[in-house]
Amino acid sequence: MHFASDNCSGVAPQIMAAMVRANEGQAPGYGNDPLTSRLTAQIREVFDAPEAEIALVPTGTAANALSLAVLAAPWSAIFAHELAHITRDECGAPEFFTHGAKLVPVPGAHGRMSPDALRAVIAAHGTGGVHSVQRGAVSLTNVTEAGTVYTAAETAALCAVAREFGLPVHLDGARFANAVVATGASPADLSWRAGVDILSLGGTKNGCMGVEAVVLFNPSRAWEFQLRRKRSGHLLSKHRFLAAQMSAWLENGLWLDLAAHANSMAARLAAGLTAKPGVSLRGPVEANLMFTTWESGLHDRLRTAGASYYSEDGAGYEGARLVTGWSTTPDDVDRFLALI
Repeated sequence: MHFASDNCSGVAPQIMAAMVRANEGQAPGYGNDPLTSRLTAQIREVFDAPEAEIALVPTGTAANALSLAVLAAPWSAIFAHELAHITRDECGAPEFFTHGAKLVPVPGAHGRMSPDALRAVIAAHGTGGVHSVQRGAVSLTNVTEAGTVYTAAETAALCAVAREFGLPVHLDGARFANAVVATGASPADLSWRAGVDILSLGGTKNGCMGVEAVVLFNPSRAWEFQLRRKRSGHLLSKHRFLAAQMSAWLENGLWLDLAAHANSMAARLAAGLTAKPGVSLRGPVEANLMFTTWESGLHDRLRTAGASYYSEDGAGYEGARLVTGWSTTPDDVDRFLALI
């Protein structure tokens, strides 16, 4: 009964098998291997983006921070939701890698920004001449940190606001596969066709051992990204082990199958929770994570029985963040609900 994070799951068998195959023999380093070339072709096909450049890194923080570094100047502002991972959970990495860009939070219910809210916050910055932080970039998150998703139309509306101010758009897609499944949109419609310039495509939370692909839909930025990746120590010499993971992940739609299972387990869990007296959900459940409230004392009973999750307690109540993953089983969900 592990609902702490989809980061806690193991590696999907198909991906582990691909890494074992990649371990045979030798291959050129630093991305000059056949597996990386194959993966580049796969991502271009999946996103219907034949000119896109792809760069692999081992962590989502590296993917986000390095992506923003090629979009935002040190004296500029990056506009992101107030709950975004780059805002709250990356230890200042975006500020560090951009050499000082300021993260400006945008409010919005359940982890989502509205076009009006984004426009108002952008308009309030960059108006003080040399004394003011300048407008730099917009960063979206899909799936959001609140477990909600942006549809293709909602993504396009936010990108349109960014374009009003001449700003590029980054998309943190640590759970992008879950968003694709949840919305039914194509990967292209949920990214570059909506106006996204750079996508951090996450595999680690969805069955991979540890790999994220930075998809640069504007190839003119690719060389700078490669230099920044090397300079920051994120260019792995045995690069084929990153490529092997993501190539197997994309093969035959495995990435979407794994995400669909995680989403379905979340739907099962949410339905069971809402049927329990004294338990409520603090927002819509649209992908594979949710936030709950319940009666005091339940934490002890659940954890004594072996359940793991992050507490989200408030005044007068206990609460939790619950996340399902590719390896969550119906039995995990049902045993957890039975304890409640």
